Amino acid sequence: MSAPNNIYGGGGRRSAMASVDFYRRVPKDLTEATSLGAFMSICAIGVMGILFFSETMAFARTIMGTSIALDENDQPQIRLNFNMTLMDLHCDYVSVDVWDTLGTNRQNVTKNIEKWQLDESGQRRIFSGRNREQREVVHEEHKETMEELHEDGEQAVELTPETFQGFLDGHEMAFIDMYAPWCIWCQRLHPTWEKFAEDAHKVGMPIGVGKVNCVVHAQLCKDQRVMAFPTLRWYKEGQAILPDYKMDRTVAALTGYAKRKLEMEQKYKDWETKNAADPEQNNRMRPNAGNSRPEHPGCQVSGHLMVNRVPGNFHIEAKSVNHNLNAAMTNLTHRVNHLSFGEPITYLQPHMENTSFMRKVKRVLKQVPKEHKQFNPMDAKVYATSKFHQAYHHYIKVVSTHLNMGSSSSSSEPFSDGTNSITVYQMLEQSQIVFYDEVNVPEARFSYDMSPMSVVVQKEGRKWYDYLTSLCAIIGGTFTTLGLIDATLYKVFKPKKL
Repeated sequence: MSAPNNIYGGGGRRSAMASVDFYRRVPKDLTEATSLGAFMSICAIGVMGILFFSETMAFARTIMGTSIALDENDQPQIRLNFNMTLMDLHCDYVSVDVWDTLGTNRQNVTKNIEKWQLDESGQRRIFSGRNREQREVVHEEHKETMEELHEDGEQAVELTPETFQGFLDGHEMAFIDMYAPWCIWCQRLHPTWEKFAEDAHKVGMPIGVGKVNCVVHAQLCKDQRVMAFPTLRWYKEGQAILPDYKMDRTVAALTGYAKRKLEMEQKYKDWETKNAADPEQNNRMRPNAGNSRPEHPGCQVSGHLMVNRVPGNFHIEAKSVNHNLNAAMTNLTHRVNHLSFGEPITYLQPHMENTSFMRKVKRVLKQVPKEHKQFNPMDAKVYATSKFHQAYHHYIKVVSTHLNMGSSSSSSEPFSDGTNSITVYQMLEQSQIVFYDEVNVPEARFSYDMSPMSVVVQKEGRKWYDYLTSLCAIIGGTFTTLGLIDATLYKVFKPKKL
């Protein structure tokens, strides 16, 4: 007689496999349905549903993760973008210099730099040059010494605070040289100025030619706002006519300038006499008499520099190839309109807004938290100095930041330049006022240092297998936990047998 089949049917082979069954069945007639079990089952379904929904939302949502890594950028140089306004410094005296620890020392950089002269309201008024070196004025050499030129008297009158205003009142037109004895350009000008005064006297020019020693009479030159030596200034009826003379320093050039001024004044007077009976015609069409035009000493300097990726600085200094600056009148108060490193992504020209690169940048930056957007923390800040002989120095730490905002990158590397990956530079900045000796000209200095480490900011999401594992844990854990609770409660509330 054959052995009976097991509940699955089959022979001995199936019995052997059934012995390793983890999921053994309990006959239905051995189970019992209770109201408590039904309640716990409903609770289990509800808990599983809530946890399933929460886990699915967490899987669909990404977070921003940051990490620190060694900066692998092998480019030897980095772009430095700047746009600054010097509140009280003329564009003629603005010089941008670059220095670094590799020995770079570039003076008065002009490549890729623009200068705009500003009016008193801060608006751009006159374009002062792009990529243009300052022109050196021509000086004249003379055989005669100053003693020989003074043998027949000194025609260029030495003025003092007591005689200055009287001299201007006594001459309808005056031409004044404000100098410092230690200034090399002033020393070269002295014989030329004396010869010019002699020639003007010989030909009977109706002008007064004078000079002021700004070392001896420093307050007088401060009152006249003399910013550089020598300053050659024309006066009409006691009032300064700006801008100052800045052309060649030869007798012929100075004489020609004086004649033009006198000719324009004469034309103006003739016009006034001719049209005295018709004031409207006089005001509408009268010639320019060489009156002073607004000459606010403000300058906006902007552009970019290519600097080595080593510690260094660039500084804005008052400097001129034809003057010595008056340290007592050099004010480096400035406003940083923009300062950043790397390819510009803010403060752009209109034609750069809709490029493919900028569209990519906007797409990435839209997803980056604000705390990782320290690209230009100095923008729109004013650094004002209340006294002379002081200036702000700025210390900047530049940190390379790699933004990887999606899985569409063609490479798994965090620094890859894929569709949603860009490299930008964040800045940490500190500023302080530095005091200078009276003989030194202040400078606005921006010292920078490149960090050897970089910050990696990227989206971090959960893997699919992590999500499935969590779902299994939710189902199994909920079922088991509530099963244990159900069993415990069943034993507690089960009716006692008599």
